[in-house]
Amino acid sequence: MQSSSITALLSGALAGLMVDISLFPIDTVKTRLQSEAGFWKSGAFRGIYSGLGSVAVGSAPGAALFFVSYETSKMELARRSRLGTTTNHMLSSSLAEIVACLVRVPSEVIKQRSQAGQGTSLQLFKQTLSVEGLAGFYRGYASTIMREIPFSVIQFPLWELIKVHWSKQGEIEPWKSAVSGAIAGSVAASLTTPLDVAKTRIMLAQERVGNSEGIWKVLSNIYHTEGVQGLWAGVLPRVLWISIGGFIFLGVYDTAKYYLGRRSHVNNGPAENYKV
Repeated sequence: MQSSSITALLSGALAGLMVDISLFPIDTVKTRLQSEAGFWKSGAFRGIYSGLGSVAVGSAPGAALFFVSYETSKMELARRSRLGTTTNHMLSSSLAEIVACLVRVPSEVIKQRSQAGQGTSLQLFKQTLSVEGLAGFYRGYASTIMREIPFSVIQFPLWELIKVHWSKQGEIEPWKSAVSGAIAGSVAASLTTPLDVAKTRIMLAQERVGNSEGIWKVLSNIYHTEGVQGLWAGVLPRVLWISIGGFIFLGVYDTAKYYLGRRSHVNNGPAENYKV
């Protein structure tokens, strides 16, 4: 594996783990607000760290896969095609989400069911495997992809664009990358909240129990039973979570990438310039 891929893998793993663990309580509140049972019946503020085990297992490899795929796609598309920069970033982030969700979705299924008060991570792992089989761990895979691709299509080009703007003033310091990530994340989070609500409902549903339909059917059901307010359930904690998460996630990623790149420069030759 090339040094640039190893750098992306290690940086992504560190960034993903730091975000998911540090902001887990906000994510739990968001999940319970989006649950069909409602915030209070799903546990309110009790057991705010329920499901943390599944995140600890799946976060690092999921984020690592994303950034390895993202950086590789960016380089290959730039080398092999005449796509514009923004289109390149959109396609690269979309491809990276499809790959990363192979690891992220099983972790997310167990995490969200635990957050909604359905059991511990280990209990839910055994229950899902025995009742739904391996397919149960990928409940909501399509809806997750349909949420993540629009999210990434908004977030990553915007993140890269803000960094380009700052690069005109000189080197992009890690804190600038972090602020860029927070801005891009908050915009993307607010616009894709209805898709996140639908994904949550699908993942929380057990085999043959409600909300096992496709994402558009679930969105329609939410709209007709709960109105527009239901589609935007949990929007505030989601935006808060992802804006802070974007600050940490993309900031830590670029910081780790920068310092690992400098080490690579010392050991193996020129490292990647810390500019877009």
